[in-house]
Order: sequence, then structure tokens, then C-alpha cells
Amino acid sequence: MEELKEKLIASFIAFEQGVDVDGNAPLHEMRVEALKTFETKGFPTKKEEAWKFTSLNAVLKNDFSLFPKTDKAVDFKDVKQYFLSDSDTYKLVFINGVFSSHLSSDAQDNVEITLMSAALSKPKYKMVIDSYYNQIADKNDSLTALNTAYASEGTFINIPKSKVVAKPIELIYFSTSDQAAMLLQPRNLIVVGENAHVQIVERHQNLSEATVLTNSVTEIVAHKRAIVDYYKVQNDTQTSNLVDNTYINQKQESRVSVHTFSFGGKITRNNLNFYQNGERIDSTLKGITIIGDKQHVDHYTLVDHIEPNCESHQNYKGIYDDQSSSAFNGKIYVHSEAQKTDAFQQNNNILLSDKATLNTKPQLEIFADDVKCSHGCTIGQLDHEALFYMQQRGIPKKEAKALLMYAFTDEVMASIKIPDLKKRISSLIAKKLGVTIGFDL
Repeated sequence: MEELKEKLIASFIAFEQGVDVDGNAPLHEMRVEALKTFETKGFPTKKEEAWKFTSLNAVLKNDFSLFPKTDKAVDFKDVKQYFLSDSDTYKLVFINGVFSSHLSSDAQDNVEITLMSAALSKPKYKMVIDSYYNQIADKNDSLTALNTAYASEGTFINIPKSKVVAKPIELIYFSTSDQAAMLLQPRNLIVVGENAHVQIVERHQNLSEATVLTNSVTEIVAHKRAIVDYYKVQNDTQTSNLVDNTYINQKQESRVSVHTFSFGGKITRNNLNFYQNGERIDSTLKGITIIGDKQHVDHYTLVDHIEPNCESHQNYKGIYDDQSSSAFNGKIYVHSEAQKTDAFQQNNNILLSDKATLNTKPQLEIFADDVKCSHGCTIGQLDHEALFYMQQRGIPKKEAKALLMYAFTDEVMASIKIPDLKKRISSLIAKKLGVTIGFDL
């Protein structure tokens, strides 16, 4: 861990020499300050309360390549399975952190979808970058700071006022290497204008057996009455590790939903932070986790209710088999000014193995007296009576168990607004449960 930290600090000058920061003193100063924060704090450990149930020690022992090579060609036929096949979408595809123009599709229809490197370097984007870049990300979080120091590529999306984006936007980050382990640090900034509406699907996918650690940061700004539907599909290889930091700033009457589907990867840590800066805001956080083997998934959520008359809805479902492990730490913070807040949080889990482990910690911190807040969590097994009932009616035990588990997740599935994505997630769930049922219910 300390060796990687020292390598990152020592390599920073070489990194900046390889990216375009000439004449952009504020960006350089921002990176230097972020590196100082990372140098002071280092990588998170289980000694920190927020990381009590997740250890990165085994991953950080790898000798990571900080500047991966991109000379390995990737053909569309090799990766088309990872795209939404039945929907026409805008696609931004990256391979080892570098933009792939031949796998991507150009945005039309008066929508700004471009590279973060272009947004950081071109004068035409300066006003937006100065207003929003690195403004809501937690500057004291060590991995967010590391990303800020090394961020050079990713996606910049700017949706103009009153624009309804006609097609979903897919952000796909591929990694491929036959050699060294890779550390990738994509950075995304998404600004959605007043009354605008956008749907976004994000995926990180390792195409090789090399060890990969992705340290991703996404900032989303939803202006007045904006609607944002964001979907994260996490079904990576057993040599892949993901730390996903997402920060969302909502303005008056905006509606933002984030769905997180965690099915694959060795270690996955999702940090999801909502900040409600206006009245009559709606925030939705939903997720489905289905893992086995020795996989580990950790969801760490925060909804910060700052102003009155707002709502938040959290609903996370988990199914755990073999020696898998998971953690859920959901925090709702209601400020004294945030009267009439309606906040709901639920975390339900099924353990299929006596060796699977789960730690769940719902938290409410309420400083207002006129609110409606609730939280709850359950950990149990499949309903054996329901299973017996289905078997009596001729449904084989394996398929019966799968149907019960799919029904368990249906409350989250029902809120997916992209039909092709819902079909894709249903297929992934069937595969994870080991059945061929289509689940097109």
C-alpha cells in the first residue's frame, strides 16, 4: 500500500508533463492541492469507520501501471455484447482510459457530449468547468483527491435548458492488458440544465485477466426541474476492482434517480452522495446486488436534506451465495431547516450460504421536528413454504428458487425506465441465478 502511494506521488510530475495543462494554472493548482490531500491521508483502511467492512490491502499490493498502453486493438464484434443492443444510443467508449472514436458514436441534436480532456483544455468550456468541476466532490476524501490529481480523461456532458435527450447515453470504460496490473481513474462531469431530461448508462468492463483497479469520480448537477435517470451496470471479471464515487447536486424541483446493479468484480465500493439544494426535490437510490464466490460489494450512501419539502427513497436488495460478503451503510441527514422532509430507506437481503456475510448499518441524523423518516433492514433466507408450494405445482426446485429471488428484486426492476436495459438486467439476473428463465414478466 505504501509503495503504491509513493509511486503515485513520485509519478505526478511525469503525469502532468503528458497532459495539456499549459496556461491552465487553476487546474494545475487544483491537482497539486488534491495530491497533497492524498499524500496526507493515503489509501483508506479498515481503521476508518466508513471503510470498516472493506479492505483494499490485497488489491493495493499489485504493481500497478499508472499509464497503461493502448496499442491493443478492440473490435466492435468483441464488445458489442456490452452495449444496449435494441436501443439507439449515444456511445462514448474508452479503452484503458483513452477515447476510442471507432467504437463511439457522435452526439447530435444540440447535446454537448465530449471528452473531459477537451472540456478541461478548451476555452469554450471554461465557464462551465469553472462553475462545476470539482465543486461538489468531497475534497477531503483520499480516493476522490487521488482521482482529481490524476484525472485527464472521462466524459463531459452538458444538457442545455429544456432539452429532452432523445436517446440514452452509454459510457463504457473497457480495460485490456496481457501484462501489468492497471490503475484507471476516469472523471465525469454531467450538467443537466433547467427542465432538461437525460438517461445515462455507465459500465466498466475488463476484457482481459489482468488485475484492474478503477478509481472513478462522477459529478452530476441537476438544475431546476431537471430529470436525470442514471444506471450503473457492474458485472466485471473476478480480477477487477472498482471504487465509484458519485456526487449529485440537486436544485429546486429536480428529480434524480440512480440504480446500481452489482453482479461482478472482486471488490466493488459504491459511494453515492446526494445533496439537496432546493425545495420539492426527489432523490431515488435503488440497487440490486447478486454475488457469490469470494466477491465483495460495499454500498455507502448519503442523502443530505438541506432544505424543506423534499423526498428521498432508498431501496437496496441483495442476494449472497458461497463466501461472498457485503456491506450497506446508508445515511440520511436532515438539517434543522429541512422541515416536511419525507425520507425512506430500506435494505433487504437473502443469504443463500451459511458462509456468506453481510453488515448493514442504516443511519438517520435528524435535526428537524416535522419530518417523516423511516429505515429498515432485513437479513433472511428463502421462504421454504413458498418454495415447497411451487414444487408441488411442478416447478423444479432450481427454477422455483430463481423465481422467488427474481420476485424479491422486482420492486427495483420495476422502476427501470429503459426497456432494453431492463431486458438486459433480467438476463444478467437469470445468469447469476443459474437458470434460463427469461423473466419477461
